[in-house]
Amino acid sequence: MKNLPSKADLIRWVEDNPQKSGKRDIAKAFGIKGSSRIDLNELLGELARDGSIAPEPDRRRKSAHLPPVAVLRVIGPDSEGDLVAEPLDFAGKGDTPKIVILPKRGEAAVGAGDQILTKITPLKDQKYPYEGRIIRKLGSGPTQILGLYRQGTEGGRIVAIDKKSDREWRVPDGEVNGAKDGELVNASLIGTKRQYGLPQARITEVLGDPMAPKSVSLYAIHTHGIPDVFPDEVILEAESAKPVRLGKREDLRDLPLITIDPVDARDRDDAVYAHADDDVANEGGHVVWVAIADVAHYVTPGSRLDREARLRGNSTYFPDRVVPMLPDALSGDLCSLHEGIDRACLAVRMVLNRAGRKISHRFTRGLMNSRASLNYMQVQTAKDGKPDEVTEPLLATVIAPLYAAFDAAMKERNNRQPLHLDLPERRIELSSEGHVTSVAFRERFDAHKLIEEFMILANVSAAETLEGKRRPFLYRVHEEPSPEKLDSLRDIAHAAGLNLAKGQVLKPQHLNRLLDGAAGTDNAEIINMSVLRSMTQAYYAPHNFGHFGLNLKRYAHFTSPIRRYADVIVHRALISAHGWGKDGLSPEDIARLEETGEVISMAERRSMMAERDTNDRYLASYLAERVGNEFDGRIAGIARFGLFVKLNETGADGLVPISTLGREYFHHDADQQTLTGEKSRLVLKLGQPVTVRLAEAVPITGGLMFELLTVDNKPMPRTSSKGKPKGSARKLGAHRKKQSKLRKVARHRAPK
Repeated sequence: MKNLPSKADLIRWVEDNPQKSGKRDIAKAFGIKGSSRIDLNELLGELARDGSIAPEPDRRRKSAHLPPVAVLRVIGPDSEGDLVAEPLDFAGKGDTPKIVILPKRGEAAVGAGDQILTKITPLKDQKYPYEGRIIRKLGSGPTQILGLYRQGTEGGRIVAIDKKSDREWRVPDGEVNGAKDGELVNASLIGTKRQYGLPQARITEVLGDPMAPKSVSLYAIHTHGIPDVFPDEVILEAESAKPVRLGKREDLRDLPLITIDPVDARDRDDAVYAHADDDVANEGGHVVWVAIADVAHYVTPGSRLDREARLRGNSTYFPDRVVPMLPDALSGDLCSLHEGIDRACLAVRMVLNRAGRKISHRFTRGLMNSRASLNYMQVQTAKDGKPDEVTEPLLATVIAPLYAAFDAAMKERNNRQPLHLDLPERRIELSSEGHVTSVAFRERFDAHKLIEEFMILANVSAAETLEGKRRPFLYRVHEEPSPEKLDSLRDIAHAAGLNLAKGQVLKPQHLNRLLDGAAGTDNAEIINMSVLRSMTQAYYAPHNFGHFGLNLKRYAHFTSPIRRYADVIVHRALISAHGWGKDGLSPEDIARLEETGEVISMAERRSMMAERDTNDRYLASYLAERVGNEFDGRIAGIARFGLFVKLNETGADGLVPISTLGREYFHHDADQQTLTGEKSRLVLKLGQPVTVRLAEAVPITGGLMFELLTVDNKPMPRTSSKGKPKGSARKLGAHRKKQSKLRKVARHRAPK
């Protein structure tokens, strides 16, 4: 057998040649003839028995025709918006065939990477050779891979950068695309699923230095599959759009509407104006106007812009860039309510009584002209008596009436009692080169609350109008927490010395009593975070189940059509309901309303995860130069394998592995959310103030590891291993061997 190839050579050849892996093919490839083939057969049999390669029947070339039922991997929507998939296991001649998926109404939404059991039917003279009907969804897996390329002696590998994964993919010769060792790459799976050996991938894009500052958001964009490049035809359609003339629209250009946004706002899609109601029947009342960019005029049903906007679902915001839902020709120009320029809008006129309750409203399709583009601080400073040259002329006629209407609206809000969540938002500041310069709390003014409250009123008005006219549309649904999540919240509240009673129909008021009880205490942030984590994920649907968090019976998103597709659907529904034009809801829009709700709800969650991952990586990058420094924080999570600490300064979360807590065993009480030292009797619980030393910061994954120094301003106790029960030892240095695994678990379970 000395002339036979090695086992490693055989395994590599079979992996690289899945369509030519029969015994004859292998013998021919290695020049094996005569009686040596017997030895080759024995060697291949050994490899098959120990699982290194598949048995020959599984390696034989398959027919190019697909079976009537097969497992497919979803690639994603094509340029026409059709959902496309490919066989998970295909070894026929030519390119891997593509199948257009025809989902049924009510089926669970599927997206890129999902695996589906599908009934397949051949098509003739069609864009795709097959159509597929989903039997059931089997699971998910990536079609696009973001990772580090590693060149080794046995060929190339891609190593995942996701902290939750230790997966690797093999890159065959010829699929490297010029990547160099250590570079960040984007890759796609090669069609055939492998049951033996590493899955294979081809490198499609070389992104370069993984430590470059502006690569951080690219990680999230590629990892989560966020579309970040507009097709040429979409850009062309946007750039061919023209400004809107008055026509049959209501002329609102005499109203002194203004926009109020963050200093760094990238688009302006809402404007406001208020004045005292001159109706003698509503003494002390207010009239509030909210005007919203008329995106539906430009993004019409079935257009390329429409298909792309639905695919993206929403804009995604990162500290260094935005991935917009619409091209800049619309989002930054024609649909943005810039100062002093006529802009198309949908507007609602709302009448409030002196107690802030909305007593009537009406919608209109109009043409407006913003008097000023202001920021929150600018407006608040003017209200507080220090107007600048821009706000001075607007103070008495525009800004003061807005605050008067807001004061009234807050009375009704307080009666309604939405959740009193108070979680500080942190802002990551970057230099021009993309380095983190600071992490600070975002200031929150009454000007923020003013805009928030008027937008909520406008959204409620949209839902009420469409319900009243019996028109289909998408609700924004937020259901009450599950009993399981409430039980967990109840345990956390009890551990903090607070109470959440059982045996009652849960209302936001009950949670508000808990939040108000924690306000101003050391446990305030922990309780706010825990209440937030107990909430169900809000979503879009054509059926109404109310909005628990806002304590509203009906709610829709109307006020941000530049950055949310749900709002575009609501605008179209209002256009159809009022007969304002032919660009309202199309029959196809209505037929797939439920599917659209599922698609854009998934897109929203995708964006949230991408934004969170990016912030984690920026924070880790910011702290990487401070490894060894000490920080104050609070215990934000307790787990069997350790505890999570949130730093006061930056809000960054990191893990303290249980193996670093000392030479004693710590008992984990999941109900009480505590870790208790067996010898020291030290109790670690949620909300405790701690001092930690930063032991490790990994920017590429966003992982932080801490060493616990003090608890409640007392040093960690020193314990001896003498006399400990057998099996209770926790060696101080053992965590180094477990750090890789802990990072994955930490990323998965860290409180957010």
